[in-house]
Amino acid sequence: MGMSAFYGGSDEKESVATLRHAVDRGVTFIDTAEAYGPFENEKLIARALGDRRAEVTLATKASSETDDDGTVHGRNGTPAYIRRAADRSLRHLGTDVIDLYYLHRVDPHVPIEESVGAMSELVAAGKVRHIGLSEASAATIRRAHAVHPLAAVQSEFSLFSRDVLENGEKAVMDELGIGFVAFSPLGRGVLTGGVKSLDDLAPDDARRRLPRFQPEAFAANRALVERVERIAADKGVTVAQVALAWLLGQGVVPIPGTRHRSRLDENAAAAHITLSRDERRRLTEALPASEIAGGRDFAPVAEGADR
Repeated sequence: MGMSAFYGGSDEKESVATLRHAVDRGVTFIDTAEAYGPFENEKLIARALGDRRAEVTLATKASSETDDDGTVHGRNGTPAYIRRAADRSLRHLGTDVIDLYYLHRVDPHVPIEESVGAMSELVAAGKVRHIGLSEASAATIRRAHAVHPLAAVQSEFSLFSRDVLENGEKAVMDELGIGFVAFSPLGRGVLTGGVKSLDDLAPDDARRRLPRFQPEAFAANRALVERVERIAADKGVTVAQVALAWLLGQGVVPIPGTRHRSRLDENAAAAHITLSRDERRRLTEALPASEIAGGRDFAPVAEGADR
């Protein structure tokens, strides 16, 4: 996402090099969405992968209704839009099949059964291999899974954002055997060591508008991150690595975004870190939900979702 949208300017040459380097070092899962740009990230990935498309599992998402010229409207989970969006993503990705296709956000005006029914038809047509949801409530996950098996649900999950544990979404995924893909696993950069001040963000970085990045809230949250930094130092790893290792221990697939090869290498090394039970406890206790300042940017996922 950050290579094409929301986090300020990017370097296409470095982005392409980073994507290719990811495949070289064994990364096998790449996640995008039509909303990133719009469309520009899908096209970037197609250029970067070239003839190496078959080496990765490629995921994209039907997002808010978007015209071909990039004009974005509201959420649209109708079968007609899902079919149109999937065909467009196939063209932009330069592929004949999408490995994992998500509904980016549940449309509160369309029964989830209709949206997932359309996605199931895409599987039957051979355009999509597996389907999933993003930011869905536990009840919606159950209803969707009853129509067509969900391969994955993607929601925000990190030491900073543990709503999926408290609201029961992860428990339902575990019960039904649905994979969990965790976006923003590094707290939108706060758990990387690379965002220690708001001055580290570009003037047009969308994070400047988020509640947790407002000056007072950011200062309070940075103080909490310093606790994680001390645990990471004791372990001899970076704060990003220890945060990702904590997530991997939860049995989820984190998708840390990066625009640079050096950060990609740092993140990938987290797969080789094992945390003791005591280290996991210390990390969990370092960021108690009651002390995290500011909410995340999305409205509660259950609101209007269970139709």
